[in-house]
Amino acid sequence: MLVTAASRHGATHEIARALARDLAASPAGRAAGLTAVPATLESRPDPAPYDAVVLGSAVYAGRWLEVAREYVSERAEVLRGRPVWLFSSGPIGPPPHPPDEPHDAVPVAALVRARGHRVFPGRLDPALLSVGERAMVTAMRAPVGDVRDWAAVRAWAEQVAGELAGEPASVGAPDPRG
Repeated sequence: MLVTAASRHGATHEIARALARDLAASPAGRAAGLTAVPATLESRPDPAPYDAVVLGSAVYAGRWLEVAREYVSERAEVLRGRPVWLFSSGPIGPPPHPPDEPHDAVPVAALVRARGHRVFPGRLDPALLSVGERAMVTAMRAPVGDVRDWAAVRAWAEQVAGELAGEPASVGAPDPRG
């Protein structure tokens, strides 16, 4: 299984690496002998050799990063030929800001016939931002901090591994977003 994501400042890559680790280490993943390979989406990994793909992107201004949108468009035919799950990383703070699904989630999911989409909270570290990004964060009054939910990442990895192993999803309550 390929687990790949686009990230501007590294937080979404860290989620993808955790997903790869948790997919293989989950009870369903171990039982199925699942191997998950993490790769940055910026390196344009070829999805063809993999039986399944988890693909994600950081979200800025309600949209996936351009490199993620381009990758999906370029690789759509190959991606449609295997099970695909999508994730987005970006909302910060309680309540999540922004509260909406990324604008790209529905069309990207439809293009690759994704089995699901999950939105994970992200990290906003002003020290990693450009001057323009810091100005935007200030203007939007976006909350700062790392609110990634590693338990939710593990639970979703178990759910995906279970689906790949042919088990019904049984971990946690269903997420209405994915």
